[in-house]
Amino acid sequence: MPLHPLLAQLLMPDKRAVIFALKGVISMALALFVSMYLQLSHPYWAVVSAVFLQLRPESGLVIEKALCQIFGSAIGGGFGILILAFLMPYPILALGCLTLWIGLNSAAASMVHNTNFIYAFAMAGMTAGLVVVLVMADASTTSGESVLAIAQARISEITVGALCAMLVSQLLWPVKVKDGLREHARSVINKTLEYLSLELDIDSSHDQRHQHADQILEILVALNDDSSAVVYEGPEGPGRGRAANLLCNRVMSLLAVTQIMGRFQRNHADLVSPAFSELLRWMRTYFQQIAEADSYEESYQLAHALRRRLLEHRAGYENESAIVTRLTQTALELVADLVMVLRAYNALENRDQTLLNAPKLKTHRDPLIGAINGFRTALVFVIGATVWIQTAGSAALMLMIMPVVFSVMFARFSLGVLTLLLRRLLMGAVVAIPAALFFGLALLSQSSGDFEMMVLVLAGPYFVGLLALANRVTLPYGLGFCIPFTIITQPSNNMTFSADSAVSTALGLFVGISVLYWVFKLITPPDSQLMQRRLLKATARDLVDIDNHEQPENWFNGRMGERLLRLANYDQGTGRSDRYMTDLGFTGLNLGHVSIRLRRLIHAHRSQAVDVLLEQWQHALAETYLMSARGDFNRRFREVSANLLAAIHIASEPNEQTATIEGMFERLALTFERTARTVAAAEGKVTFKPVDQGTAPA
Repeated sequence: MPLHPLLAQLLMPDKRAVIFALKGVISMALALFVSMYLQLSHPYWAVVSAVFLQLRPESGLVIEKALCQIFGSAIGGGFGILILAFLMPYPILALGCLTLWIGLNSAAASMVHNTNFIYAFAMAGMTAGLVVVLVMADASTTSGESVLAIAQARISEITVGALCAMLVSQLLWPVKVKDGLREHARSVINKTLEYLSLELDIDSSHDQRHQHADQILEILVALNDDSSAVVYEGPEGPGRGRAANLLCNRVMSLLAVTQIMGRFQRNHADLVSPAFSELLRWMRTYFQQIAEADSYEESYQLAHALRRRLLEHRAGYENESAIVTRLTQTALELVADLVMVLRAYNALENRDQTLLNAPKLKTHRDPLIGAINGFRTALVFVIGATVWIQTAGSAALMLMIMPVVFSVMFARFSLGVLTLLLRRLLMGAVVAIPAALFFGLALLSQSSGDFEMMVLVLAGPYFVGLLALANRVTLPYGLGFCIPFTIITQPSNNMTFSADSAVSTALGLFVGISVLYWVFKLITPPDSQLMQRRLLKATARDLVDIDNHEQPENWFNGRMGERLLRLANYDQGTGRSDRYMTDLGFTGLNLGHVSIRLRRLIHAHRSQAVDVLLEQWQHALAETYLMSARGDFNRRFREVSANLLAAIHIASEPNEQTATIEGMFERLALTFERTARTVAAAEGKVTFKPVDQGTAPA
């Protein structure tokens, strides 16, 4: 019978986990020593600060989180002072203003994906809460100088913890972000090549393709998030960050283009000519060879060999249809993107100054999610504040502070994952309470009170908690243990060793996390189907706006990265096997690339009439996309496409490019018809309905 993951992690830790725990103990001991040496009033907050920085041990990420922590604390402390300066005589208004501030920070945190940036918003809310609540807890003896002193102390304690953790991360067994980037890059390239082969394999299953696509999106988002931290790792860091961004961007292009090839041969086999079928077989063979290559140089040469072979093959075409001509050009564009992906990977190892910079994948910002998360966090704080006002007990102080931090940090997770996280956090807190009472009251109270003895007593439980923190699966247990253990024991220069105070603090933490759990259970995220529809509408808006950007392909790829991952996650949560919403997301990605390539093809054929019709066509493209997502087909799309093609013919003589454009329009019409049929079948409609564009719902 296999051991529980937590027991396995504690009883049989690997070398990496032991080093991680040892570094964590050293950084927390150093933070405690410095804050005690500086005679800060609550040194244990420095230890709490150091604990949070252990969540990702890579040097660049620790530096980034330390800067986010310091900046967020400074902003939060400043806002806390501002509240007290104007509303000190009106405690209810002060708490109301603080509630609004915490809610706004939680809502803003929902608009970013990077964990360190989310943490900055959490610290801004927590520090403001600490300053205001600690001052109001003893308002009778408070003056302007004491307010500044409390704010300065809180910011100083958090800064000391951040700097100590950053120093230990740099000097002792450093782990670099660049190593993780290379690992992510290798993984995503291999997965992408496997996905390309599956898409071109007529016998591959829908589940196989989606499984690979989901994994690619997850790795891309992780790679994109970490690329912001690698810039802190020496002079080559910024170059590696740019290479990671370019790799993410070009993989998105590969996903978009590959969808065209795979869907065409699966859904329109009657249009696949023998010559084009042979081309697809070559591409599959080369993709497999590139994946099996032993070096970058070999992979790079194989990619160029494939491109040359495709060019030679296209030159031998005779009487091929417009759609086959267009898809052959699409295959060449796919190989060009693959070459750029390989070069970007090489730039993670070696400098490549010729690479163009590409923007990061953007976080999808949905105001509805932000409003719900902000309200939920504000409600958690209001409940704690109400208990504090009614009881005036010190236990309620912790009920108001730490649950707010956890609420901001965990808000981006789905309800199922969030429930599991909070349960494990509660279990860690349950274990931390007796451990803190034993080590804090029974042992430390019998010691000499020296710093050395304090570290010897506390190092053991911290080491165990950090071992749990070192593993992603057991991380919530470790976090739930280390934070409450620190706040209950409150190591400092003048420890009180009061059983009543320790139990009261422990009770406040436990109740606060329990309240957080039930608030998240009662105020759930929006319905997944609603959120998927909002994601598709956002994609349609971007399709209309795509011509208003200097680098539309990079811009669109950046907008679609996390959006596709969210669609996939929502689809997985519904348990449906058809995954048609994820397919719609990839269709939207593909449509953006098609419209960008159309503009390149007609660059030499532009006229005033063409431009007017092109704008009409772009709006029709977005509207038809949304209609097909409802199971309807816009029958006027072919008419709008025909009008644009006629204007292009008038502007110039028909040639290979105009034939390619004709094939592109035909392929799009087939895609929309197929999509409408798929959605209609999935949603229980008898058949899709052709709808006039002019009467289509908005």
